[in-house]
Amino acid sequence: MALGDLMVSRFSQSSVSLASNHRYNDGDEDCVSSSSSSRMNKDSDATSSIFGNGTTERAATSMAYLPQTIVLRELRHEASEASSALLGTSEGIVLAPKWRLKERMKTGCVALVLCLNITVDPPDVIKISPCARIEAWIDPFSMAPPKALESIGQNLSTQYERWQPRARYKVQLDPTQEEVKKLCLTCRKYAKTERVLFHYNGHGVPKPTANGEIWVFNKNYTQYIPLSISELDSWLKTPSIYVFDCSAARMILNAFAELHDWGSSGSSRDCIILAACDVHETLPQSVEFPADVFTACLTTPIKMALKWFCRRSLLKEIINESLIDRIPGRQNDRKTLLGELNWIFTAVTDTIAWNVLPHELFQRLFRQDLLVASLFRNFLLAERIMRSANCNPISHPMLPPTHQHHMWDAWDMAAEICLSHLPQLVLDPNAEFQPSPFFTEQLTAFEVWLDHGSEHKKPPEQLPIVLQVLLSQCHRFRALVLLGRFLDMGSWAVDLALSVGIFPYVLKLLQTTTNELRQILVFIWTKILALDKSCQIDLVKDGGHTYFIRFLDSSGAFPEQRAMAAFVLAVIVDGHRRGQEACLEANLIGVCLGHLEASIPSDPQPEPLFLQWLCLCLGKLWEDFMEAQIMGREANAFQKLAPLLSEPQPEVRAAAVFALGTLVDIGFDSSKSVVEDEFDDDEKIRAEEAIIKSLLDVVSDGSPLVRAEVAVALARFAFGHKQHLKSAASSYWKPQSSSLLTSLPSIAKLHDAGSAKLVSLHMSPLTRASTDSQPVATKISSSPLGSAGLMNGSPLSDDSSLHSDSGIMHDSVSNGTVQQRLLDNAVYSQCVRAMFALAKDPCPRIASLGRRVLSIIGIEQVVAKPSKPTGRLGEAATTSHTPLTGLARSSSWFDMHAGNLPLSFRTPPVSPPRTNYLLRRVCSLEFKPHLLGSPDSGLADPPLGVSGSERSLLPLSTIYNWSCGHFSKPLLGGTDASQEIVTKREEKEKFALDHIAKCQHSSMSKLSNNPIANWDTRFETGTKTALLHPFSPIVVAADENERIRVWNYEEATLLNGFDNHDFPDKGISKLCFVNELDDSFLLVASCDGSVRIWKNYATKGKQKLVTGFSSIQGHKPGARDLNAVVDWQQQSGYLYASGEVSTVALWDLEKEQLVRSIPSESECGVTALSASQVHGGQVAAGFADGSLRLYDVRSPDPLVCATRPHQKVERVVGLSFQPGLDLAKVVSASQAGDIQFLDLRTTKDTYLTIDAHRGSLTALAVHRHAPIIASGSAKQLIKVFSLQGEQLGIIRYYPSFMAQKIGSVSCLSFHPYQVLLAAGAADSFVSVYTHDNSQAR
Repeated sequence: MALGDLMVSRFSQSSVSLASNHRYNDGDEDCVSSSSSSRMNKDSDATSSIFGNGTTERAATSMAYLPQTIVLRELRHEASEASSALLGTSEGIVLAPKWRLKERMKTGCVALVLCLNITVDPPDVIKISPCARIEAWIDPFSMAPPKALESIGQNLSTQYERWQPRARYKVQLDPTQEEVKKLCLTCRKYAKTERVLFHYNGHGVPKPTANGEIWVFNKNYTQYIPLSISELDSWLKTPSIYVFDCSAARMILNAFAELHDWGSSGSSRDCIILAACDVHETLPQSVEFPADVFTACLTTPIKMALKWFCRRSLLKEIINESLIDRIPGRQNDRKTLLGELNWIFTAVTDTIAWNVLPHELFQRLFRQDLLVASLFRNFLLAERIMRSANCNPISHPMLPPTHQHHMWDAWDMAAEICLSHLPQLVLDPNAEFQPSPFFTEQLTAFEVWLDHGSEHKKPPEQLPIVLQVLLSQCHRFRALVLLGRFLDMGSWAVDLALSVGIFPYVLKLLQTTTNELRQILVFIWTKILALDKSCQIDLVKDGGHTYFIRFLDSSGAFPEQRAMAAFVLAVIVDGHRRGQEACLEANLIGVCLGHLEASIPSDPQPEPLFLQWLCLCLGKLWEDFMEAQIMGREANAFQKLAPLLSEPQPEVRAAAVFALGTLVDIGFDSSKSVVEDEFDDDEKIRAEEAIIKSLLDVVSDGSPLVRAEVAVALARFAFGHKQHLKSAASSYWKPQSSSLLTSLPSIAKLHDAGSAKLVSLHMSPLTRASTDSQPVATKISSSPLGSAGLMNGSPLSDDSSLHSDSGIMHDSVSNGTVQQRLLDNAVYSQCVRAMFALAKDPCPRIASLGRRVLSIIGIEQVVAKPSKPTGRLGEAATTSHTPLTGLARSSSWFDMHAGNLPLSFRTPPVSPPRTNYLLRRVCSLEFKPHLLGSPDSGLADPPLGVSGSERSLLPLSTIYNWSCGHFSKPLLGGTDASQEIVTKREEKEKFALDHIAKCQHSSMSKLSNNPIANWDTRFETGTKTALLHPFSPIVVAADENERIRVWNYEEATLLNGFDNHDFPDKGISKLCFVNELDDSFLLVASCDGSVRIWKNYATKGKQKLVTGFSSIQGHKPGARDLNAVVDWQQQSGYLYASGEVSTVALWDLEKEQLVRSIPSESECGVTALSASQVHGGQVAAGFADGSLRLYDVRSPDPLVCATRPHQKVERVVGLSFQPGLDLAKVVSASQAGDIQFLDLRTTKDTYLTIDAHRGSLTALAVHRHAPIIASGSAKQLIKVFSLQGEQLGIIRYYPSFMAQKIGSVSCLSFHPYQVLLAAGAADSFVSVYTHDNSQAR
């Protein structure tokens, strides 16, 4: 199957898996196919399980109870916050490719020295009779000696010219020492830095001396004159290659080795030597060989090989050897017999060399210089032929023996087939030439390797043959398809193919116009550029970019293939100005925007990968390229990119943010005044305002990938609008008049005036602000700044500093001229609020980016853990230990700026800083270089304001590099899950179904009063929430300070403990497991609305943050805290969140997106949330006034019913759906102590009431499958009831350890598949109980 078809079929089978740019993680593929289908059918499955007939009931029930949806398993979740993988370095673009030749070489001059002295034999040679006489395929005795010598020299020169036609050839026949010297010096002078070849034929002189000297003649030919190697070397210098065709030629090589000391460390001189035989060997004298057999092999390999083979073959009976001299065709025409033989010979010798040589040596000898490569290929033949005559040719660098390599058998077979056709072709020149099956067979061998090979097996030896096959039109398509399959195996395969020399071939193929090659060539270039970005230069130089732009713009290509073309173009323009200019000229902007425009209205489901790479390609084209940015704005790019910010795939949203961010002008030059800069351009200002407003909408996106890009874009904006953002920020810190307070949104919230615990930064939703709208202020819950001052410990807490502050703001305006605002005030205000929101992001990396953005506009965060107040300045910092990097650690504002700011700032602070989060203005005025140079300046990042280094301060976008990693991974492989994963899941499903059946049919008398496990968590503030693992004897507990501890209750061992984050606010409101039937994650929801999801949570020190986001934004007027409540619904993949807000937020964790905000339709805050675990989309909410509401989020009107079962106006403490498949049966418990049972579909009235605890109910737990509920009270009691209201038991907390008193019950949690109850108390204990029927563990 052609790779194009193969790609189509693979893509169509797994469009979800390919499109979303992930799905290649080991071990998660079992869920790929099921997750999408289950989501579509999840509700119908659940419904059919209620109304279904008997045969499907079991399957439907298991589907309802065992959700198939799996979330957060994409490539973007594989990287933890701390790892660099998130930054795109994992299998991303390799910066220093090993395959690329250091430099290409050329042999510019060839010196041929022939010492034959025809008719006179040297004294040290005893010749046999008959003896080998042929030199350069001429019999020297067939003509007069001078004529013969000249003909031999001319023939040899012609033979060499076949391999390097452009070199200059000089021949010296029977020369003197002086003539050799002159020849060498002339050659070096002409060649300059190019290589010189020195060929020496010493058949008419004695063997080299023991010192390695070679012999020449005196002027009268009466004496042999020795010529030392050191002299020869000094004349020819380097780089050079020597061919010595004489007996005992290794003597010369040894002399070179001694001269250059090759034995020790290897000489740096580029000197290559080919010697005909070993020290004690003489050249073959048999008449079956020419006298210069070594030279014949090196310069006429096909003729030599065929003559040698013919004498050893059965064909010698039917083929006259003279026919070999008449083989029809030309060596460079592969459609002729001679051309094909030469082609096969090149493929065979290349393959042998590539398989036996180290890759660096292969590249040096077989790829760097055309003539050297040809000589070494032919040298392999010389070794084979001369070894049959007991001669061992030697080379430097030394090659391993290759004369018995099995590829010679393939050559012999090809030679035999060609020779068998020879008589017919010679007799009839018009006879049809039949190509050899050699290449077809070798491609088949390569295909077999592809079916069974891998990175850990021996590489395919046919790779150099595939390279040769690319030269032939008839085999090219198949070869490219197989090459594409090979490259898809990983970056190691791409590196192998490049090192064998594939690059110039595929570069040249971009000049072809053959339609069938387009898809596979785009695929191959995708694989090459995913490994090595540096190829961008070659592509632009050869005009290759136009090939990909044409492909992108062509009709008929599949979106996945277009995505690859967009990737290739993105790499071409990435940081490469010539590439940017060339692509801009070729209308890349128009082509990309055309596709974006087309995909929005017509195609309901455009290919996400394609959209992602269109955005990244545009962003890279615009990045730091003003001309392209202007053209992008003129082409109305914003309107076409903005709709992508609400796409379901986080990668597409992040790429769209990146592209929009690159359209924001940075405006680096700090020497310019803002007025002088190009801000008179109204169009540009309007475009920037529109971009920023659209980006503010995604500041609270659910994916860290997207928020990181928003932070980078805001940083760019901050650079261009520094002064205005500083003004907007400073107005937050100044004491405001009441009128100002209502017109500016507040970003700070004081807890109480006396303490300095401040800035909880709960933003109200970041809505778009139109030019005429005013942002609404959130109330500050204290006097305007509080008696201690908003900036406790900063100059702003002192009255005298307030006057100088406004003055400083004016100082920063150039020459006292007030600069006009470029954008609406509200936009700047919202930007500042967005920056603060990012600075307190649940993901540490995003928070770090947010702090970096704030530092650009002059606000720095100093972090100190709470410490005891002291009288001396700066001691808080000495006791602080902050685990977060990148935060300033200066002791105080005053210390930091001492001596550098106006005297009015010198007033000591009222008290030292004691805040968890302290935001400070550090540059209402421009930074001064000498101030910034000081090591204790306290800045989180390198100094700002120094024009030379400003550029390096911009945080870098990571989405592009990270996205490139997708193309390094296999794209053609199936998405079949490994058997091990499937087996594990099946085991868990079987365990769950068996235990569900036991739970449903068990008759429990009561829960045991004695815990099977009792765990002192050592939490100082008591246990806030606890959770039992469904498949392991593990309990997870958390406290008010957001510390999480994981305990094995069977072995009574602590498995892990870690902080959810470093600046906890109100503790953890909820723990739950995500993907519990697979490798589960731990979802941790904080009371401030932050949600963090951890993997490897049960392994000591190995926990990693998978993702984090803020689930609710803003709170109701007058509410002090958010008091967020959340619940997770695996069936739908939805997370529900609410609290002191007027909506219930619905987050889709697959999309990492807020998909809906449902109005709660109550004036009170939500105090309890419960999502049905069997009916996707159903959620119940309990409110502070004791009322309940049931929502169905699938409906356009989500509110199903509202009721108030609890008579007293007390908040709902616990709420849960009842076990089983009933649609709307819930259990609700209020703080007053009553537990109400309702069926919300049939009646709003309760059908059962239990007065469990009087006025002190603190916790409620309902078993997921067993008919049992438990409630806990502040009076150290746990009561257990059946669903009929029967009390099954009371668990009393007794003093258990050294007579200490146990605190009130703070949390209860049932095991999902067993009757086990975990109870946490206001002290540090967590206990696990089981019912009396079961055996204690």
